[in-house]
Amino acid sequence: MIIQDWTPEKAKAFGKQTLSFAHNLHERPLFSDEGLAEALEAYPRSRLGIFTMGEDPRDWTTWRKGSADGLSGAQLLEGALAGRIWLNLREANLYLQPYADLADEVFAEKEAMAPGLKTFKRDLGVLISSANAQVFYHLDVPLVSLWQVRGTKRVWVYPPKAPFVGEEALERIVLRESAEQFAFDPAWDAGAEQIELTPGRMATWAQNAPHRIENGPMLNVSLSMEFMTPKALLRANVIYANGVLRRRAGMAPRLADGASPTNLGKLVLARGAKALNLQTPHERVLPATFRLDAARPGVVLPL
Repeated sequence: MIIQDWTPEKAKAFGKQTLSFAHNLHERPLFSDEGLAEALEAYPRSRLGIFTMGEDPRDWTTWRKGSADGLSGAQLLEGALAGRIWLNLREANLYLQPYADLADEVFAEKEAMAPGLKTFKRDLGVLISSANAQVFYHLDVPLVSLWQVRGTKRVWVYPPKAPFVGEEALERIVLRESAEQFAFDPAWDAGAEQIELTPGRMATWAQNAPHRIENGPMLNVSLSMEFMTPKALLRANVIYANGVLRRRAGMAPRLADGASPTNLGKLVLARGAKALNLQTPHERVLPATFRLDAARPGVVLPL
């Protein structure tokens, strides 16, 4: 077993509440320096996300994209060890066979242990990040679980409702009119659940729950596993349909969970709107503004 402390209560609450689990992935050689350098070398360079950021958790506009052209996997790992860098290997399960096998193993266990759970649209991402780096306040459209392998980090998880995120803001994200990162008020920490992640701990939370992350003073390695379930996909489509109704019909729809006749109708509406391209997504394309210095690990240079 990968997860060491499944209980009937956790299995029932999985995907609905903020939960913490013990796991043993941190014991695998896949996550040694050599294993990480090999993954960085083999992963398609055009897909690699390389970022740096400021220190103020309110200033999400300091999140900047970089270029890793000309650097080997080992040099990228050295950059993360020495600098303030966040490396994101999205959908590693599609490009690296060891991670495809790991995703199959993890999700098979989740489905076996949580009654009725059916997962699809699986995305196993590898996150390699510097000491004291952070991810700003944001939310994900799918469900997500965050697995800590090396280092420590603190995660703040906020309820997926106002004032932490309003329904219209959620619609803008699902319709891809705005980025997943958005304005954060430190006063909201009073309403957050705090999770300390150490090697061998995993956390998961309710769909669309905003969260932010701060690394401890050492290299961090984590796995971010995004996925959908039938209920999660229905919720995403209801949010999408609400956005269409608000924009196209001047209505003020409300978000409610569950497979009600209204929500099933919104599911049909969302699929029809997508097929007809009624809503043009305006995705925020972050241009690369820096590169890493191959001769000086961790040093950021302007492009």
